[in-house]
Parts: sequence; structure tokens; C-alpha cells
Amino acid sequence: MNFIKRAVLSVKSRIGKSLLQVFIFTVICVLVLSGITIQSAANTSSELARQKLGGEVTLQMNMEKIREQQQTAGERTRFQAVPINAEVAGELLSYSQVKAYNFFSSTNVLATDFDPIENETNEEGTENETNEGNGLGGRTGFNVDVSIQGVAFTDSVDNFLDGTSILIEGRHLTEEDVDQNVTLIESSLASENELVIGDTITVTSPNEETLSLELQIVGIYETTSADTTDQGMNLTFMNPYNMLYVPYTASATLKGEEYTGMIDSAIYYMNDPATIDQFVSQAMGESSIDFDTYKLDANDTLYQQMVGPIQNVASFSKNVVYLVTIAGAIILGLIVMMSIRERKYEMGVLLAIGENRFKLIGQFITEIIIVAVLALGIATMSGNLVASKIGEQLLAQELTQTEEISAEPASFGGRGMGFGMGRGIQATEQVDTIDELQIAVTSKDLVMLAGIGLLIAIISTLVPSLSVLRLQPKTILTKQD
Repeated sequence: MNFIKRAVLSVKSRIGKSLLQVFIFTVICVLVLSGITIQSAANTSSELARQKLGGEVTLQMNMEKIREQQQTAGERTRFQAVPINAEVAGELLSYSQVKAYNFFSSTNVLATDFDPIENETNEEGTENETNEGNGLGGRTGFNVDVSIQGVAFTDSVDNFLDGTSILIEGRHLTEEDVDQNVTLIESSLASENELVIGDTITVTSPNEETLSLELQIVGIYETTSADTTDQGMNLTFMNPYNMLYVPYTASATLKGEEYTGMIDSAIYYMNDPATIDQFVSQAMGESSIDFDTYKLDANDTLYQQMVGPIQNVASFSKNVVYLVTIAGAIILGLIVMMSIRERKYEMGVLLAIGENRFKLIGQFITEIIIVAVLALGIATMSGNLVASKIGEQLLAQELTQTEEISAEPASFGGRGMGFGMGRGIQATEQVDTIDELQIAVTSKDLVMLAGIGLLIAIISTLVPSLSVLRLQPKTILTKQD
């Protein structure tokens, strides 16, 4: 009789044990399918988050290394700004991972032929507070009334991206304005001084009275920013209405001759956050940037904040697949082993009439494959529902833990005097964490499940069945009670 036919008849005749095997195998397949499906959904959500958030890398001073170098040399630790050569920073713009960029250079200056917006608290006695209270005589220190933010593009500055500032007239600054003396001014400042598009204003360096720059107004923006501390409100240049956006070359000019062609920092926007490490490695290996002085800081905090919980769920699901596969193979192997021991007489008779040992093993494998096919069918129909429930429960648990870990006093969110920075501190930004997984069983998931299921079936049957090769029909029949 054909061993495949015997396998079918054996499954039918042992209906109770066959149903037990189907039940166990179904549980294994459902758990494996759930793990695979949750992983697929998490990966899809992560990819969508990457495309939504993008990624950015900042080139800036490496304060940690500079401090270490000063300590090693026995020098007193001090802050000394080291500007970045714009041409060197521009080397990275040709890299395939970069889709956009921005350069930043900030300073503070004096208004020469226009009046800055005064704060209500310092309209009277400002000059005395500036010169005496700060102990900074002459035209240095805080004796300035306008802040300058030099950029390559104003439309990608944080204040414009998040809607804090809105262009209401004219145009944005672009890289085409580099080496041009043009500016964007705030609408309140423009109204106070009756300035319009096309007018010019003059600003002067606080360190060199002869260093002045005449700027033509090409755009007017409106800001809702209240980004000043109570102490800062007494400083006119910290008033957000007194912020001028200029090309980074103009800002460098106002700093002095030694800053010509220099910038404070650069931001590179990635096509995909997944390429950040590749970009940094390429820059460190190919560019002429001195990484003892500067560093490339991967600003992927928002991406990690957004996908952190689902990545944890995906990792857990991956471990579940491994554990269930191994445990399932062991459990089914034990069941098959017990079944083989109970059927020794049957095997002895078949061997006595000349049946090939490998065909006996083939019969056992066929029996478990029949069970596996039934279990796979049931798992396919119920797997999507089970995966959704498990995924929702795991994600809800991760979200709860994330909220508990990230909870901190409101006072921790305060900001220092970070004026002059082109970008806000990204860690203080907030995005909505992904709190939902779109779980759906795909054909790829089913193919993977079928492969794992058949692997479990073969391993769980093949290992116990190897004992058949050592059996002698005479020994089996004589020992049979």
C-alpha cells in the first residue's frame, strides 16, 4: 500500500490524536502569524514615519572634544566659538542622502537709521541699565538692540516651519541671495518705522563703529513668538520683533573680517532618516571637515519619539516568532515521539513484510503535513483577528510605559538664553507617537507562515522518526506483549 495513502488512513483512524495535533499546531501557527503580521505592520508604520518626518544632521562645534583637549593640555576650560568654513560645509551637499540644507550665522547689532521696538519694561532708563547695570561700558556686550539671523533659506527656519512666523509680504530669502545685502523684517518693526518692501535700513557692528551694512527689505513677516525670558524682556535685541533675517554672508560681514566665508552651523536634511548613519560615515571618511573640532549630530529624536513604541512591539513580536517556532517544534516532536512508541508493532509488521524504513519515515512526515495544512487553513482565517487584538494590547502597554517614562516636571521644559540659534532645540519639540497599527495579513506573511509551519512539521517528525532506522522487525515482534 502506498505510504501516502497509509498516512491519510492513519490520520482518520486516530481522529482524537489527530485533532489534538491540529489544535496544538493551530495555536502555534496563529501565534507565529500574529508575530509576523505585527512585524510587517510595524515596519510599514516606521517607513511612513520616516517619510513624514524626514531626518536632519547638524554640523556644529564639538564642545565635548574641545573641552577634553583643553583639560588634557592643562588649560582652563573656556568657551571659544570656532566658526565653520562655508566651503567645507558645502562639500556634503553633493552627497546622495541630502535633499536640502541650511546654513546659519547669528550676531547682534545696533540699529542705525531706524528705531527698534522697545519693551514696555525698559522704555525708560534703558541706556542706564545697559551701560551701568551690566557693567559693560562702550559699545560692546549687550549694548545692542537688533538680533541678526543669517541663513541660506528662511522658509526652512523653525519659526517659519511651525507657523510661529509667517511671511505676509514680499519673498523669502534663498541661496540666490548669498553675498547680497537684503533682509526680512518683522511687520511691527516695519510699521513702527514706516518701512515697506524696497526700503533700506542700516545696522552697525557693536564692536566696530565703522562696520555698517545697508540692507534692502525684500520681505516682511509676522511673528507670534514669545520666546523670551522675563530677564530677557529687558534686553531690546531679544524682543522677537527686532529679529532681522539676512543671508549668512551678511551676518558674517557684520561679525568682522575674520568671519568672512564662515558660518556657525549647518543643517542637512536627509531623504530618509535610515540613511543618516551612512551619511555621517561618508562625511567622516571623505570630507575635509576637522572632526576634532566639529561634529555631525544626527537630530533623529522626533523619529525615535514617534516610532519608539511600535519598534518595541515589533522587537517583541520577532522574539515571539522565534520562541514559538522552537517551542512548537519541541512540543510536536514529543507528541510524535510518543505516537511512534505506541505504533512500534505496526512498524514491526510493515518492516517484516518488506516495507522500506524511509517510507515509514515518509508516512509520519506526511501525517504531520496533513495536520499542518489543516492548521494553516484555520490560522489563515483567524490570524488577522488575533494579530489585531494582540498588537493593540502590546502597543497600548508600550504607550503606557512610554508616557510614564517621559513624564517630567513642566519646569524641565524651560529654555535658556538660546538666542541667535537658527533652530530650536529639537528635543523640546513634540510629535504624536504612533498609537495605532494597521494590521492586515498579506500574501507575503502567509508564505512565510507556510514555510515556518512546514519547517516545524518536518523537524518535529524527522528527529523522532530517526529511531525507526535502528529497528529490527524480529526484535519488535518478539518484545510485543
